Amino acid sequence: MKKLHIALLSITVLLLASCKQEVEKPKVIYDAANKGKGISKVDSTQVAISDLPIQMEGTDYLIHPVGDLRVYERGTKARYGSSSVIDLSFTISNYGENEITGYLQNLKFQKTDSDSIRPLTDKPALIQTATYLKSVSDRAKKQIMVYTMFDTDTNRDGKLDSSDIKCLYLSDISGKRFTKVSEDFQELIDWNLIDSKNRLYFRTVEDTNKNGQFDKNDVVQYNYIDLSNNEWKVINYEPI
Repeated sequence: MKKLHIALLSITVLLLASCKQEVEKPKVIYDAANKGKGISKVDSTQVAISDLPIQMEGTDYLIHPVGDLRVYERGTKARYGSSSVIDLSFTISNYGENEITGYLQNLKFQKTDSDSIRPLTDKPALIQTATYLKSVSDRAKKQIMVYTMFDTDTNRDGKLDSSDIKCLYLSDISGKRFTKVSEDFQELIDWNLIDSKNRLYFRTVEDTNKNGQFDKNDVVQYNYIDLSNNEWKVINYEPI
């Protein structure tokens, strides 16, 4: 009887491992993604709010982070009745040195001498970081923002989140010239600024075998942009 229990336990473990592998979804589903279909509207059940504005040092613009009101449901029940206790977080972003972080729907820009506020984008987006390149402003007199974000529902699950492909964008400090600089369907690995050359270097990984995942069999692409130029031209280079 003991041997039977051990055998059944082994089978259960194998089945659970198999199920875990099956539920792991790829980051890209090409047959759907190539049709150009994306999320057409924001989830109406979410409540959008804005944090108080931020002004990057030396700039003439206020930046308003916009995101969803965060609702947390505690596991414990209230003492009287069966309703769960609900917590709300009205803070949707964090601000460090020249960088805004969070999971934001948008950023809105306002010149300090104006009441007009304009959005960064009019398309669904999930912005993870927004970084002001102050050293480039000091050296090259170019006020540039860098964004890491998600702009396409590449895994076709009906929402934008960290399970989709991360990409890289640039804009002026005004939010204008909002430009995607990483290639579609290439996952952003990281980026780095080389101050002495005013160059923004970044790496992406290309799913060359088209299996929907990024693994050791795929190709890493190396790129840089000379930010001292007015045109943000992506140049591919080969360090290996």
